Amino acid sequence: MSKEMKKVVVFGGGTGLSSLLSGLKLFPLDVTTVIAVSDNGSSTGVLKEELNIPAVGDIGKVLLSMANVDSDFVELLGYRFSKEGTLHNHPVRNIMLAALIDTKGSLSEATKYMAKLLQVKGTVLPLTEEKVELVGMGSRKEYFGEESVSANIKKIKKLYYDHDIHICKEVKDKVKEADLIIFSPGSLYTSILPHLLAKEVVDALNASKAPLMYISNLVTQPGETDDYNVGDHINVLNHYLNGRKIDIVIANNGEVDNKVKKKYLDTEGKTIVQIEGVNDKETTVIADNIFSIEDGRIRHNALKTAYLIFSYMMDEGE
Repeated sequence: MSKEMKKVVVFGGGTGLSSLLSGLKLFPLDVTTVIAVSDNGSSTGVLKEELNIPAVGDIGKVLLSMANVDSDFVELLGYRFSKEGTLHNHPVRNIMLAALIDTKGSLSEATKYMAKLLQVKGTVLPLTEEKVELVGMGSRKEYFGEESVSANIKKIKKLYYDHDIHICKEVKDKVKEADLIIFSPGSLYTSILPHLLAKEVVDALNASKAPLMYISNLVTQPGETDDYNVGDHINVLNHYLNGRKIDIVIANNGEVDNKVKKKYLDTEGKTIVQIEGVNDKETTVIADNIFSIEDGRIRHNALKTAYLIFSYMMDEGE
């Protein structure tokens, strides 16, 4: 009889999460992805306000990255209307998810149906069914909404939601059953930490015996994580974990070409995240060359990163 597949829960959002999942789907793992729904930018923000629904943008991106259907269908769902008008800048996947919330009754059910259409292997869950906004408290001012929070991180002393949220029961169940819990690459303060602003998530993580793993960002994010090294990212996560600490970090030690580094610094103000500042008595570091250059941009090598995760789990299971 074959062994039951190891269960992995991934918390995240944004491009970094999509890249990670496109690699994980190639391995025999039972993957559950939990996605924050506090985004308020671009198409997502417009639909959120007009239809009074949770943010659907990151969920749509993740579903497409995990799709196992023909590329024309994926391309269609990724199509963004370019002509001026009410549909301007809306990708088809966002319109479809918004319609499914109406017809299926909730974002969770909408996500499940879309996952079935796209033949997604694994489970994709929104963090909450509620429409929610990220809020940052400064010394004299409150910054409302993810875009405002991202632009003012240096002034913010505390992050929270505009109201206490309840997370989906299935999220708590999946955390309880997990063999490994991963925090994906992505915007630290606006894609990853929003999961840890929900008390029910933090309580579930503190009750779990599964190791906590962080896949470190490759580059800093201007305004959010300027000059942060790997240890700085982990320290922020540990603060919001409120008890648990990151047990393992996967970080890049490959040397990025100087021309690429200079381009990132000159055009976007981003620098390479250095493997420094990690308390090796608390956190095991798995360092490897895990980046690739795609169209001149630095990305996680999805296959290599997923392979390191899978190898870690197999070694732990022996």
